[in-house]
Amino acid sequence: MDNLATKGLLEPLRAYLASGRPYFGICIGMQVLFSASTEHSDETGLIPGLGVIPCTIDRFSTQDKSVPHIGWNRAQRLRSNTNGYENGKGQDSIDMNDDRSYYFVHSYRAAYDPDSALRDWTFTTTQFGQEVFVSSVAHANILAVQFHPEKSGAAGLSLLDSWVKAPTKSLVSLDSQSSPFSPASKLRLERPPAARDGLAKRIVACMDVRTNDQGDLVVTKGDQYDVREKVSTTTTDTQTTLKTGGAVRNLGKPVQLASKYYIAGADELCLLNITSFRSSPLLDQPMLAVVRAAANEVFVPLTIGGGIKDTVDPDGTEHSALEVAGAYFRAGADKVSIGSEAVWNVEELLRVDSVENGANGTNGSSKAPQRKKTGIEYIANAYGSQAVVVSIDPRRVYVDPSTYDGPYKSELIHGKPGGEEEGKAWWYQCTVSGGRESRPLSVVQLAKGVERLGAGELLINSIDRDGTGKGFDHDLINLIKGSVRIPVVASSGAGSANHFVDVFRETEAEAALAAGIFHREEVEIQKVKEALVDNGITTRRL
Repeated sequence: MDNLATKGLLEPLRAYLASGRPYFGICIGMQVLFSASTEHSDETGLIPGLGVIPCTIDRFSTQDKSVPHIGWNRAQRLRSNTNGYENGKGQDSIDMNDDRSYYFVHSYRAAYDPDSALRDWTFTTTQFGQEVFVSSVAHANILAVQFHPEKSGAAGLSLLDSWVKAPTKSLVSLDSQSSPFSPASKLRLERPPAARDGLAKRIVACMDVRTNDQGDLVVTKGDQYDVREKVSTTTTDTQTTLKTGGAVRNLGKPVQLASKYYIAGADELCLLNITSFRSSPLLDQPMLAVVRAAANEVFVPLTIGGGIKDTVDPDGTEHSALEVAGAYFRAGADKVSIGSEAVWNVEELLRVDSVENGANGTNGSSKAPQRKKTGIEYIANAYGSQAVVVSIDPRRVYVDPSTYDGPYKSELIHGKPGGEEEGKAWWYQCTVSGGRESRPLSVVQLAKGVERLGAGELLINSIDRDGTGKGFDHDLINLIKGSVRIPVVASSGAGSANHFVDVFRETEAEAALAAGIFHREEVEIQKVKEALVDNGITTRRL
């Protein structure tokens, strides 16, 4: 709203809405229609909106769920038509149906209240946890949705196409005695929450992208983070010959694979640039070109990772993490993934906390150090926490459970009786630089720290499980889910469709990611979806 006011667009937009010309609002484009929002209200008080709909936008409760609301959910019609987009036969022209899923990504919502003005504006509602909120509003020329149709696959594209082609009725003019934004209907329609919501478990296809030895960007996949072909050994009677550096595994072109997985039914796609930048992410034009090309081919959410941090070009030009993220967003990314930088950020956060709490003999008498604001905070503030994913690369550290009394005692995982790990205990240590360097930071410390900084989602990898095909590390996922209130994506170890069933049954993960088994066509995405449905797990409705 501040940007609209600063650019002198607030009143022209309000006049446009009242003119009777078509308006389609998406996500924040719906929320600005309301009177006010509590987002950032701790800093500035209620943020005023356009006031078209006399209700307030508030944050979801975290009492029974992880926030943001990220993923595919249903939009159920509250009434049969949009009160404005009907054809000549009185039939509604907007293609939005209860049996389809749409992609949501937001932390704030308009709670549905049948006794408020929302009852006359609400076209569809959606349930998240035990909260029922307004997922679309419609009246005359105005149609607005909380979800992202442009990221909702065929269902979203069909909705957009129907809106473009639909006839509209104009609102009354601004000269009218009545308000131009007053729907005539006064029906009171209840929408109580069901026993469970319709949020689908997401299947994410991930592509690790790097430059091969010929200088081409390719999709690759490693075993425990080693992306080169296995070392070959040749033995003769007189000598042993070792080939110590195989070629980078080439599993395909990133845009082609992204398109393939989109068609196959992947709910989200992830492109992670694992090449060490020789200069700056903003100078890496081939990767930016890949993002643009992929965004033109796929219509589901796209996460980009690699180099999202403060950088300096060879000529000394500085670029902030926010600037780097903005370049990827403008190229077509929906979320950015931050890895090693998040570890450094949380280490600094905890160091400052330690000094502020009187550690190191200061007893709180010395002046607390000033902590530099992180890229996570800047990006989350500018684009919303849902736009920031933190990718965590932990490794197990085994200890003697009978004698260990270290700082991570409360986080120890004990091997299950009768299992391979019986009698063992371990904690999870964070790593940086693609798992090559371990840090004095536990996975719980990192997860809690980045949640404080504003991250909206966690991608939980496992160096120990990567490439093994043994299934996801449920102990790791449950440990983190019990520590934070933001969504978690399980990664590393999938070897079959049943492994996805297992992780959704035995943990509260909102999504599960795989790479190699999809690249090598060992498991089809559709087979994963079928296995989930067969086991009563909610999946996206295509």
